[in-house]
Amino acid sequence: MHSDHYRAVGRPRHQCPLGLAFCAPSALRFYNGPMRILIANDDGYLAPGIAALVQACDGLGTVDVFAPERNASGTSNALSLHQPLSLHTASNGFRYVSGTPSDSVHLALTSGLISKPDLVLSGINNGANMGDDTLYSGTVAAATEGYLFGVPALAFSLTDKGWSHLDVAARVARKVIEHVLANPPSASPYLLNVNIPASADADKAAWQITRLGRRHASFPAVAQANPRGDLFYWIGPAGEAKEDGDGTDFHAVREGRVSITPLQVDMTDHQRLPTWRNWLGA
Repeated sequence: MHSDHYRAVGRPRHQCPLGLAFCAPSALRFYNGPMRILIANDDGYLAPGIAALVQACDGLGTVDVFAPERNASGTSNALSLHQPLSLHTASNGFRYVSGTPSDSVHLALTSGLISKPDLVLSGINNGANMGDDTLYSGTVAAATEGYLFGVPALAFSLTDKGWSHLDVAARVARKVIEHVLANPPSASPYLLNVNIPASADADKAAWQITRLGRRHASFPAVAQANPRGDLFYWIGPAGEAKEDGDGTDFHAVREGRVSITPLQVDMTDHQRLPTWRNWLGA
């Protein structure tokens, strides 16, 4: 691996049979019993990304998969409250849910079907989740649902669509997972959003702790007519990066680095709380 990677994460390299920075036994030394990992996504249980992430976790412990039956990209943190959820098990053992990514994780954590996991993983997503994307992303939402239940969680995304270099991204995901297990960043649960460049040498790239950038407003909705002349609309593409300077996730990925962004659920505008308190008393 490239030496810049180790400068970025601040750890020396340790040799192991897998050629990774940290091996499973070291990563698992903080757990008294067998480790349990819950994996979800938003591309659906048949997506190549979730299969790659499951394979990347081989040897780390018991893996349970709960994922949407169909592609549920862009569903954010939606829960299905007005219709029941069906749950089925595929031939490979993956459980799939007739709902959203948040439904999938919520069901896994509240149905009693599995033991509470030690870690929730989501991905690997087919495309980036940076900046404002995190508000809409089902991938990030699945991880967030685990975090809301008090479980450390990571969301992984491949920056380009099409699954190019997915195998490399899976190796990066493995290294990130092992690093947080061997060196927990916090005693309390954490939520990390990881964007991996779609490149052949991403597993040699430096890692950078970043903040979320911002996008311009989305492109206009696209109107189309069906054969009977009825109009329907497609939501327009996401806007281009707007705030993408040094320190943002957009900048890190553009420079070829792996972006790791710590997220939180608290959406309070703490900086302007005094202004609003003064407004209330005006």
